[in-house]
Amino acid sequence: MKALKVMATINEQGQLTLDHPLITDKNSRVEVIVLIPEEADLNDKSQAEVLADFRQAWHEAMTGQTIPVTQLWEGIEDA
Repeated sequence: MKALKVMATINEQGQLTLDHPLITDKNSRVEVIVLIPEEADLNDKSQAEVLADFRQAWHEAMTGQTIPVTQLWEGIEDA
C-alpha cells in the first residue's frame, strides 16, 4: 500500500474536496484516513511536527504495532 498526504476541505455535505488533484492511477479504489486537528493542536504544533507524528503513526499501523481497543480500556472501566 502506498500513502499520499494531501490537504482537503470538508464541505457542508461532509464531502472532501482535495486542494490539488492526485497524480496516481485513475479509477482505482482508495482507503481514506481523515485527520482532523484540534484547535489547540494547530496552535501548539508546527506543520513539521504534525507531519512527523502522522508518519510515525502510519508506520506503526502499517507494521502492525497497534494495540486492540479492548486492551486500551483495561483498568479504566473499574476506576
